[in-house]
Amino acid sequence: MSDSKFTIPVVQELLDSELSERSPVPSLKEKILAIRDSLRPGQQQMADWQSGPLAISAVPGAGKSTGMAAAAAIAIARQYERSSSRRQLVVVTFTRSAAANIKAKIRKFLRDDLSLPQMGFFVYTLHGLALNIASRHSDLSGLQLENVTLITPTQSHRFIRTAVEQWIGNNQDRYLRLLEGHQFDGEETERLRRQSVLRTEVLPELANTVIHEAKSSGISPELLRKWSQQTTDEYAILSIAAGLYEQYQNLMRSRDFIDYDDMILAALRVLENDSARRIEQNQVFAVFEDEAQDSSPLQTQLLEILASDADNSSLLTDAMNRVSTGDSCTDAIHRVSPNSPLNLVRVGDPNQAINSTFTPADPIYFRQFCEECDRIERLATMDQAGRSTRIIIEAANFALTWINNQWLAKTNNGQQIPDNRQVPFRLQTIRPVNAGDPQTNANPAPVGRGLELYTPRDIHQTVELLSQRVIELFGEDPTKNSAAILVRENRQGRWLGEALAPVCKEHNITLYDVGERDRRSHVPQEILALLQFCDRPHSPDYLKAALEALVQRQLIPTQDLNALASLPEEFLYPSPLAAPQSETVQKAARLCRNLLRARLELPLYQLISFLALTLNYDQAELATADKLAERVNQQIAGNSSMSGMLSALSEIVSSERFEPVETEDSEERYTRRGQLTIITMHKAKGLDWDYVFLPFLHENLIPGRFWVPPQSQFLGDFTLSEVARAQIRATLHEESTIPDVSQAWEVAKNLKTSEEYRLLYVAMTRAKLLLWMSAAQKAPFTWSKPDNLQEQAPCPVFPALKRQFPECVMNLAAMIK
Repeated sequence: MSDSKFTIPVVQELLDSELSERSPVPSLKEKILAIRDSLRPGQQQMADWQSGPLAISAVPGAGKSTGMAAAAAIAIARQYERSSSRRQLVVVTFTRSAAANIKAKIRKFLRDDLSLPQMGFFVYTLHGLALNIASRHSDLSGLQLENVTLITPTQSHRFIRTAVEQWIGNNQDRYLRLLEGHQFDGEETERLRRQSVLRTEVLPELANTVIHEAKSSGISPELLRKWSQQTTDEYAILSIAAGLYEQYQNLMRSRDFIDYDDMILAALRVLENDSARRIEQNQVFAVFEDEAQDSSPLQTQLLEILASDADNSSLLTDAMNRVSTGDSCTDAIHRVSPNSPLNLVRVGDPNQAINSTFTPADPIYFRQFCEECDRIERLATMDQAGRSTRIIIEAANFALTWINNQWLAKTNNGQQIPDNRQVPFRLQTIRPVNAGDPQTNANPAPVGRGLELYTPRDIHQTVELLSQRVIELFGEDPTKNSAAILVRENRQGRWLGEALAPVCKEHNITLYDVGERDRRSHVPQEILALLQFCDRPHSPDYLKAALEALVQRQLIPTQDLNALASLPEEFLYPSPLAAPQSETVQKAARLCRNLLRARLELPLYQLISFLALTLNYDQAELATADKLAERVNQQIAGNSSMSGMLSALSEIVSSERFEPVETEDSEERYTRRGQLTIITMHKAKGLDWDYVFLPFLHENLIPGRFWVPPQSQFLGDFTLSEVARAQIRATLHEESTIPDVSQAWEVAKNLKTSEEYRLLYVAMTRAKLLLWMSAAQKAPFTWSKPDNLQEQAPCPVFPALKRQFPECVMNLAAMIK
């Protein structure tokens, strides 16, 4: 809705009349008004909030965090003025760095603009808030922090594998049905290969996906099993998923482990208790949520309960019933009304929802919240952005509209019906700021044309053109501006880093490859994989894990690892009668035999350092490995054995994030001036640079192929994990029936395609002065083999941009020197 339709609780005329008799010292109302007047229209709508629900849909670069900080400070000031109670404002955001940033901004407004104490609020990450509630009421949450170990979802792999093995042991009939697949002639080598794929890939992936999807929505294994009775697929995918989920839960409980979803569930158990819930609610006068597009159902539930009026039971009854039964949370938004007791402000951008295909985040809930708030005139739109020059804004808006139109034309057989739930983007475009905007150099003048579109002949010419432009941009004063190359996957970044290093060195340009640096956090996991193989070289699982680490480090070529791992003895020490090994297999086997030889010849305390050198770690990674070796050797002092070392290392990998040897703030490190940063599009969200380069915009990556890995195609033309995810979400979205396998696979494809297009939109809107985009005519089919160039179609948006902005299409013949 437009700003003119928005009904503000404090009418401007009333404020003006109250300030008619001015005193020499500004009153608190005058100070509040001064902050409000310094904000943009969309930010002002947030600052005018006093009670009830409010949705803020913000475009990239709109000043979302500044607006939220100002609104939070004003809300605290009004609470301070109207009440002597000690109720607090709770601000919830997505990451610890974002929490620290917004906390500093709120404090600055309170101190410098309002002359108030820097208190009256708390800033949490969602899980930090849940842990705070659960730990204060440990008798109700069942969470005894001194007795439990927290594991992150990405590190629960070992427990999921154990759950898989336990499920297989208890469900041989269903496992054999999976093994049979669509066709099986009983050949022993193929049976072993399929076993390896099911145990190490298909079932762990299914378990990992479903556990996080279900737990984040408050769905128990029992409810998931009940849902599975409504499906008729030949494998009973949801039933298998429910069994894996149940085994995982039992395993976690038996070993006193919890994950992040358990934190939220523990907090919700506390809030089921009337007395504890009133204690928590009476400490809070409102909840502000940032990055609301990335919320899961359980997170939404927790914030709704906390933001509710303790004296009003109508909202709480529904919410608590959902907590106890695990029912769908999507009906929450239907209770929103102008007089709702829900004091909840949710800020986000559905068009920047880029986590839903690999996390339980689902943007549909924030979209629905926005629609319902719009219906009752409680939707504020922050659609003015000062970050980018106008041509970049025009390009981003065009891409959004073009993608939606193409989507609707395809899905509705040409009938253009605007439905925000069908299309990848919410129908919201970016507008430049008004004249006199408080942001310094808002919507700056472009560098060059502001938008440059290239079609090189191949990826090597891409590097030439990119290098040439970087040299020009950094030429006069390298420390003046910032620049980044955004890639879809780390392998592209690694290849680019190697190609650009000589040029950057020659011209004294600092090159920072975020993917290479961030790999240090994987040091413990890679070392563990190699040590487990050295300890048990005849284990197919351990051999495959070690080979995966070697492929990831590009020490051996990509190949079919399942075939190698299915018969470890034949791979490592082939008999004279065995078929000759290919050169790539021989190289892998030789490297593995060298590892086994080192295990026999080196003392234990030197093994980790040796493996770090073998993995070709850089200086910082070697320092991280040395730190790891010191930690492990301390833990096994007095019990120096391979089993002791593996036990200590497994505990580090599975139950904690081992911090690499680097302490500098990441956002500051990524956006440093005078530096060319190579970073993935996902990691670039929330950041911006003067110059942004988007090479390799090809259809096989954006929107990408939704394909079935060749090794698991014996199960059919779909993946179990994505089918299960789509079926669970359909049920949560209260669709009339659970889709069958083919329908669910199509839904999963659409979710993936939508998210990839939103990722491109995020990448485009990172640029301030220049957006450089290219799609080479020839590029690798897979970036694990960058020299294997083939004709590649561009991302469908790219030719449309060239048609829309012909003046930005670069003439390569005139540019190559």
